[in-house]
Amino acid sequence: SQSSGSSGINAEYGGGNYAPTLKVQQVAASRGCQQVLWLYGDDLQMTEAGTMNFFVYWVNESGEKELITAPLDSGLILPGVTRQSVLDLTREWGEFKVTERMVTMPEFLRAIDDNRVIEVFGCGTACMIAPIDAMLFDDKDISIPTMTSGAVLSKRLFTSLSDIQVGKTEHPWSVSIYS
Repeated sequence: SQSSGSSGINAEYGGGNYAPTLKVQQVAASRGCQQVLWLYGDDLQMTEAGTMNFFVYWVNESGEKELITAPLDSGLILPGVTRQSVLDLTREWGEFKVTERMVTMPEFLRAIDDNRVIEVFGCGTACMIAPIDAMLFDDKDISIPTMTSGAVLSKRLFTSLSDIQVGKTEHPWSVSIYS
């Protein structure tokens, strides 16, 4: 399905972004899906999952481990604080490449077929990190190895962000109000 696109108000928060998606979400639920992966354009760019930012952790075609998500410059993606926190935190770790660029569904399906996808997850304020282990596309079930691989990155991000939020881990993002 496609969202409002760059001519809409996708890059801003507003009720108009969500109301038109309710019917599509009902159709997805009737087919056993929990969310809708929004695809944009003739090349089927993977943009967001429901109201979440969408991330793929894979081994790219150059053999590098990479975390990838759609960029903000298209006007299609909401600039959420959780999205930015995931990008900043993983860049701080410096353990794999972190990239903001569009991934198309055909490119993703090739990576699935080549066993290069490690994890897929959505992120947002309400869920923080939501691992994704399956998709339905063109009436075909697509198994994603997120959970079978242990959801290591998803779990680490969830724990790290939670620990920063509650002050369990010191980080410049949080300041204790207690002395």
